[in-house]
Amino acid sequence: MVKPGDTLQYTITVEKNHLASSIKSGCLDVLATPAVVAMMEYAALQLAEKDLPEGISTVGTAIAIDHLAAAPLGAEVSVKATLIKVTDGRFYDFEVEASDCKGLLAKGTHSRASVKSEKFQQKANSKYEV
Repeated sequence: MVKPGDTLQYTITVEKNHLASSIKSGCLDVLATPAVVAMMEYAALQLAEKDLPEGISTVGTAIAIDHLAAAPLGAEVSVKATLIKVTDGRFYDFEVEASDCKGLLAKGTHSRASVKSEKFQQKANSKYEV
């Protein structure tokens, strides 16, 4: 079972689809904030779900980051999630960060909640059923 202090880290190479100019969150060819957020969520997701049973997943409920520095196309970016606490066995709080060879790019906090995958999906889908 995952416990406070556990971490998950992975590295990506900044590609065109990660750029602010491609995502339309900016005009420059640098790693976009929405891409950094998605990378941080992915690290937390992978860590939270390490021990969850079949049919249970997690969904993001909150994220707050400071995007501190830019990374260009081709940069190697390391993303890390550290579990801070688990509440009621289903609410997960993380510290998240992204860095490259020059230092810290972004840092913040992220929260996730475990859900029954099928039930959650059905509820979301039913919002648009006529």
